[in-house]
Amino acid sequence: MLKVKELYHSYTNDDRYAVQNVSFEIQRGEIFGFLGPSGAGKSTVQNIMTGLLKLQRGDVLYEGKSIKNISAKFFNRIGVSFEHPNLYNKLTGYENLKYYAGLFDVPTDDPMRLLDMVGLRADAHKRASAYSKGMKQRLVFVRALLNRPDILFLDEPTSGLDPNTASRVKDIIISKKEEGCTVFLTTHNMFVADELCDRVAFLNEGKIVTMDSPRNLKLKYGDKSVKVEYMHNNAVNSRIFFLDDERDRKEFNELLDSREVQTIHSQEATLEQIFIKLTGKGLK
Repeated sequence: MLKVKELYHSYTNDDRYAVQNVSFEIQRGEIFGFLGPSGAGKSTVQNIMTGLLKLQRGDVLYEGKSIKNISAKFFNRIGVSFEHPNLYNKLTGYENLKYYAGLFDVPTDDPMRLLDMVGLRADAHKRASAYSKGMKQRLVFVRALLNRPDILFLDEPTSGLDPNTASRVKDIIISKKEEGCTVFLTTHNMFVADELCDRVAFLNEGKIVTMDSPRNLKLKYGDKSVKVEYMHNNAVNSRIFFLDDERDRKEFNELLDSREVQTIHSQEATLEQIFIKLTGKGLK
């Protein structure tokens, strides 16, 4: 459905590229995660894909049609949620959505219903300038849903949200996928990506490092380990064994035979640990 081919972008119009040779495909109804630290090039790619940045080199294809030839009607199909809320602060939350709805040539959803979905109904008639950071984030998120898009671009959709509200937003994203919506999710939060994404791409210094499902990445790059808690000298001790290591595997079996085992837990590598392993960098 969506194809990015050999994308390059330079903000200085020379060979200092913010994005280099980025290529990937997204299937209809897939949640595709674009993961990396701040400054990796995630937002640059999203802005090119949504027409906010001019295409310099490479191409972006929607159902085989280049973004260079896409008409204004294309914007009726997409919804975009930005990491940094861009709102009309003198308008209320409801008025922001009502105004934005008027920009589309297709039927739009009920603003009050959308506000209710993210717990903003009681604040619908409050000016956006009085909203907290998390409230603004929720307003920008539901604004992306107004035109009932079949492609959603979400940039850090749970940033600044409390756990309960973040869970609600994630449930909405999953429900949109179940309705057939395609989701392009940019984030540095590997836990959110692991929970939501069918596939992820790791982006570092403008280049894709690896790309696969979270499960496959963990199987390929994660160390298989177990944490064992056992009794020794009337105290609970614990130890981690890496089962790919022959010596650890032998000692693990010996411990099972010789000690009173309290608990055994498998330990799975996180996407963040794998990213650090592949790039040597964290995600801040």
